[in-house]
Amino acid sequence: MTIQQRHFVNTQDESFETLSRILERAAILKKTRQDPQALKGKSVALIFFNPSLRTRSSMQVAVYALGGLAVPMEAGKDTWPMEWADGVVMDQAAVEHIKDATKVLSRYFQAVGVRSFPDGRDWNEDRLDPVIQAFTRYSDVPIINLESALYHPCQAMADLQTLLEKLGPLKEKKVTLTWAYHPKALPMAVPNSFALATSRFAMDLTIACPPGFDLAPEILDQIRANAREGGGRFRVVHDMAEGAEDAEALYAKSWGSLAFYGRQAEGQAAKEKFKAWRVTPDLMRRTAKGIFMHCLPIRRNVIADDEVVDSPASVIYDQAENRLWAQKAILLDLLSA
Repeated sequence: MTIQQRHFVNTQDESFETLSRILERAAILKKTRQDPQALKGKSVALIFFNPSLRTRSSMQVAVYALGGLAVPMEAGKDTWPMEWADGVVMDQAAVEHIKDATKVLSRYFQAVGVRSFPDGRDWNEDRLDPVIQAFTRYSDVPIINLESALYHPCQAMADLQTLLEKLGPLKEKKVTLTWAYHPKALPMAVPNSFALATSRFAMDLTIACPPGFDLAPEILDQIRANAREGGGRFRVVHDMAEGAEDAEALYAKSWGSLAFYGRQAEGQAAKEKFKAWRVTPDLMRRTAKGIFMHCLPIRRNVIADDEVVDSPASVIYDQAENRLWAQKAILLDLLSA
């Protein structure tokens, strides 16, 4: 009987008990500052198809602190350009297929982290999360999603850890994820993962976004199901001020519209009228003295005003730090057995 390889790709794939265990371990690691050397003699490959600051540095430090060796590689620069689709005639730029690369990496490493943004041209293709799924399909070792077309589970776990630190037990805490204007059409990985993860913990979750900027229907269905099963609440509103009202945490993030997916110029023109969707001190005053959250990098005075980003209510650096602790806990959960 073949045992299915365990990966960490989406919090939705993990049990509530697993997510809770990871959060508990992350809190203990942060409190004690004592790192078990559970990864001694083990190595983790980190494959980056896209730029990174927090993800790359925090994962490298996490692996090192636990006694292991992290080997970061930029796809197409430190590695050959890779093809992910099956059955293609590889007569274009890609030199190596992910199938072959993954099989080889599985012989060298005990886990592989992968960061790959969506192509951004065809939603029907990107919604399948093709690159991360190709790695999980062929890998013989755990794959850790460092942000894909659809999900950013490591960020979501750091966000949950931050909420626990600042708000205490998560049940019934009122949290709002608000869309914010951005000059580019950004991926949905962070908002998807934040909403999916928080909805597992019986929180009172609101998503505020302009008309036409709702998350994908299948993601919204999963969030609703999570809220029903966990005893939480969930709603979508199309007014930023309404969404912020009495929130204990306000998470700002931009994402593109599915209606204009792959059509950057049209999508940009459509959202010009929503430039006022920016987190200001006045908006924060509508919250219940709530904390301000963002995953970084943040475009100051576009996503949120400096007065908000630099205010005592801002916990953006706590979120960034918690990437380190959450990822240590994830690595230990996958590799310490």
